[in-house]
Parts: sequence; C-alpha cells; structure tokens
Amino acid sequence: MIRYALLLCLLIASTVWCRAQVPLDGNRYFDSLQTVLKEATADSVKTKACFLMTYHWVFRDPAKAREYLEQGRKYAKHNTFQTSVSYFYEGIIFYATGELDKSEAAFLKTDSLLTPFTDRKVAYTFRAQSWHNYGVLQQVKGNEAAFADILINKAIPLAEKAGDSAELARNYHDLALTFKNTAQYEKAATWCLKAIAVFKQLLNTSSLATAYVTAAENYVLWEKFPPAKAMLDSARIMLTPYPDAPILVDYYAAESTYYNAILQFQNGLASTVKGMAEAKKQNNQYGEQRLLLQKFYALHGLKDYKNAKPVLYYLIEQPQMMSQLINRLQLYKGLAETEAGLGNMKAAYTWSAQYSKLSDSVHESQLKNDIQNLEIKYNNAENQKKITTLQAQNDRAALSAKNTRQLNWFLGAASLLLLIVAVLALLYYRNNKKLSEQKDLNHQQQLKEIEQQQQIQFSHAMLQGEEQERRRVAGDLHDGLGGMLAGVKLNLTGLTVATATAQESDLHKVIGQLDQSIGELRRIARNMMPEALLKFGLETALKDLCESLMTDHVRISFQSFGIEKTIPQQKQVTIYRIVQELLTNAIRHGQASDILLQCSQNGDTFLITLEDNGKGFDTTQVANAKGIGLGNVKSRVDYLKGKMDITSVLKEGTTINLELNVAG
Repeated sequence: MIRYALLLCLLIASTVWCRAQVPLDGNRYFDSLQTVLKEATADSVKTKACFLMTYHWVFRDPAKAREYLEQGRKYAKHNTFQTSVSYFYEGIIFYATGELDKSEAAFLKTDSLLTPFTDRKVAYTFRAQSWHNYGVLQQVKGNEAAFADILINKAIPLAEKAGDSAELARNYHDLALTFKNTAQYEKAATWCLKAIAVFKQLLNTSSLATAYVTAAENYVLWEKFPPAKAMLDSARIMLTPYPDAPILVDYYAAESTYYNAILQFQNGLASTVKGMAEAKKQNNQYGEQRLLLQKFYALHGLKDYKNAKPVLYYLIEQPQMMSQLINRLQLYKGLAETEAGLGNMKAAYTWSAQYSKLSDSVHESQLKNDIQNLEIKYNNAENQKKITTLQAQNDRAALSAKNTRQLNWFLGAASLLLLIVAVLALLYYRNNKKLSEQKDLNHQQQLKEIEQQQQIQFSHAMLQGEEQERRRVAGDLHDGLGGMLAGVKLNLTGLTVATATAQESDLHKVIGQLDQSIGELRRIARNMMPEALLKFGLETALKDLCESLMTDHVRISFQSFGIEKTIPQQKQVTIYRIVQELLTNAIRHGQASDILLQCSQNGDTFLITLEDNGKGFDTTQVANAKGIGLGNVKSRVDYLKGKMDITSVLKEGTTINLELNVAG
C-alpha cells in the first residue's frame, strides 16, 4: 500500500510546474518590483513590472493578480506585443482559479497573437511557455501522452528558436515528469539530471531547487533511496536561506514521502508538520492536502489508527482530493484498513465494499480496453492475410514482366553508364567550384576577424594610454601646481598681518580668489582620476559621481546591487568612465531632468541600466552622430567584451542597457 500511495502523491505533484518560476526570496523580489513600478517613467517598463506582479500574486491572491494584469494592460494599450503577452498571464490566472477551459483558450490565443513577431526571441519564449502550460492542462485531464507530444513538438522547438536555455531546461524537467508518471524512472532521471545541469549553469536557484525535488521523488519511486536522499539534501541547502520560498511545500512533501518509503515514519510525520505549516502560511490548500495524505501514511505505518482516522475523514470531504478516481480508491482503502485496525469491523466492511465496487468499475473499464485491443489485433491479423494474398498476386505479375524488362535493361545499361559518367563529372566540377568559393569566404571571414581583433587591441591601448595620462596630469595638478598655489596662499596670508589696513581687504580678496582656484584645480584633478574610486572602490565612486552631477534642475537616482570590490582596478576605471560619459550625454545632449542609474553584478557579469526623460534621439543615426560621446562608450564596451542596447523615443527619453565582462 505504501508504494502505491507514493505513486499517487507524486502524480498529484506533477502539475505544479505551470506556476510562475519566481526567485526563492519572494519578499525581496516583491519589493524590487514595487520600486520599479513607482520610479519607472517608461510605460513599457511599468507594463513588465505589472505582469511580473501578476505572477507574484497569482497563487497567493488571484483577485490582486487580476488587478495588476488590468493595470499592465492599461500601460500597454499602444503596444501590440505587450498586449498579446497579457493573455499568457491571463491564462495563468484562469488556471489558479480552476477555470481550465478559459485557461486553455488564453494560452492558445497567446500563441496565435505572438506568431507574427518572428523577429523577437522573447516572442518565441512566451509561445513556448504558452504551449507548455497548455500541455500541463492536458496532463491535469489525465492525458500524459498529449503533454509529452506538446513538449517534444511544440514547447521545446520554440524554446530552442528563442535561445532560452532556462525555458528549454524547464521543458526537460517536465518531460522527466511525464516519464516519471508512466513509471519510466530511468528515462525520467536522465532528463531531470539534464535540466539540473542547465539550471546550475544559469544560476537559476528557484528552478534548480524544483528540479532537485522532482529528481528526489523519481528516485523514491525507483526505490533508489541514496540518490533520493542526496537530491533532497541539495534542495535543502539551497532553500535554507529562504524561509518563505513557495517550493518549501513541495520539498517537505517529497521529504515525508522519502521517510515513509524507508519506513522512518516518525521522521516522515515531522516533515509533514513542517510542510503543513508552510502550506497554511502560503494559503496553499492543495499542498496542505497532499501533506495530510502523507501524514496519514506515517500514522498508518506507526499503527496509530486513532489519529490516522480523522485525517482521512477530513480528506474525503475535500472536493480537490475526491475529484480523481485514484484518490478515491486510496482513501476508501485507507479508511477500511484504519477502521479494521480500530476494531470497527462494520465501518471497515462498508468502506471495503465501496473500495471493491469502485475497483471493479476500474477493472471493468480495463476489461473493455483489453477486449478492444484484442479486436484491433484480430482486425490487424485479417488485414495481414489480405495483404499476403495481394503480395502473392503481385509477385506472379512481376515474374511475368521480368523477362520483358531484362532486354530493356540491357539496352539502357550502356546509355545509363554514359549518363552517370557525365553527371559525376558535372558534380565534381560543381563541388570543386563550391569548395573554392567557400575557401575564399573563410579567408575573408578570417581577415575580418583579425581586423576586428586588432581594432579592439588598438582601442584598448588608447584607453590605457588615456587613463595613464589622466592619472599623470591629475597627480601633477594636485601635487605640483596645487602645492605651489597653496604655498602662495600661505605667503599672502602671512602678509596680511604686516600690511596696512587699507590694503588688507584687497589681500583678502586675492586670497579668496586663490582659494577658488585651488578648489577648481582639485575638482579637475578628481574628475581626471577620482580619489573615491582608488580609495573606496567603484560603488562609492559612482555614488559620488551622481551626487556631483545633481543640480536644482537635474535629479539622479542611483541603485546598486551586489557590486564586488574584487573587480580589477583597470576595469573599475573603465566602468566609471562609461557611466560618466552616459550621465554627461543624458544631461548635456538629452537635456534630462530625471535620470535613473542601476548597476548590479552577477558573478563575472556587470549590468548597467540608465533611463532618462530627456528629448531622446533617432537610434538609426547613432553611427553618424557627432558630439554625443557614444563612440567612446562603444570602444570601452568592446574592450570589456560587452553588449550595448539603446532604446530611445523622441521627446520621451532614452534607455541604455549594458552587459559587461569583469572577469579577472
């Protein structure tokens, strides 16, 4: 009974992947979205934030999720692409509220509306997710084959077109689920481990934790308990820093299943208690019911029938649990065994009779399927006989025609041989020509790559020389000329003591002007080589830069996330110059009054986003534009082997996204 129960509970868990994959630290994620929604000026950014808030709330509060969806649609009313994407999020809401037919229609509509956007990879990503979730709905209806077919022929090819490794790995994970649900555990393990490998490379903690839990469940069903324990341990290590992660409910369900399978029922009971507490905190009613069923099996294993009984009587009243035939079978059988264990033989007989009646109906249905299969086999056999008879007739006809064809074959053989020789000669000539052309193309490509590499090296050398010269001039100004001016000031200050009263005011005026000159000299020196960067690191230097550029008419909001002090100093200086140039362009050329600067680091990748409300410009003319400084930015981005994306709308503002490599 225990093994059958394990299969039941893990089948129930197989549809959770259609939920949004959000970070494990849900509270911080929510706060970040709220900040973006408040501070963003572009409608497209606000739309994305609203849609992600829909994801965040959909299983916590579907009504609030609907509010954010409608708010996002208002921001996207002039954006056809984002309006099309909104139906994907609507499908998730319908799924969460149990309106499965409407959910199916929404996902299919998303795919249809996004099909024309062949030039956007993100469109392929949303289409892949829509087909994936449509397949999950077929799985909920019990059609595992349809789900597998959709994954293989729809979701995975679209994810490959999108170049979306994370979406591709999620489909690998769900393909593993279909194999697990059909008891093909070895294949399930192969696909699950493949998904885990991709999630590790992407540093996708939420998806990786889910994949670990799925792998653990599969190994339990396969009765390979050591690897199951290893997967659970990996998931626990990842989830420990995130006490509010939604995946904790599934983790404790898998952990209790594992302990019940190895007959450690007390540990299984403890896991269900922790899991139910998380499910109640997250308002996850179905997750709580799954854990209650595991609690029953733990109590049943401990022969604590008195406490096991109310658990089953509670579950039998839950529509979600009773909606599936296999659930009812297990609950009826569990009630019969529990009542018998308590000595209530009459009640045990009643529940046993219900179990037998329902089981007989299942067997009757299976018998009908067996009869239908036999009929199909019989019809196939009869058809095979007819095919054999027709084949014999065809053989006799072929034999009678064979002699007639032999002469024709002989006469045509010589002509055919000559034709083959001619064709081979033509193919040889064409292949040689194509090979020569391909060699020329390869040679030209190699020359182009060498030229590009030389250009990058030249830019690198120029940047290094420029920074060295800046450092030298800054030092000379600060230590040489600055020291001399300071000495002049001291001498003039000393003269004021011995000077007559009539000339004293003039000397003070000269000293004041000298103070201003020294301050301006030091400002120029700091601008050429900022002391804050050398002493306190990149994050502090960027903050000081933003503060120095702010005026009564220009407001700059600076946000930083995870910037490390281990970035090589030369690359810190390059990043500082890039940001300095972007801010100067936004203020001087864009005439912006409100600027948002976000800088973050993820491993060896440094991300910069700058948004302003300036006058914008035509991005198609960037290559021919003069005086806006983007050429210097592009050279420094190339030096850091980075990418730059510019989005600008006239009279609305500019958004610039940079992705830089800061590996040591």
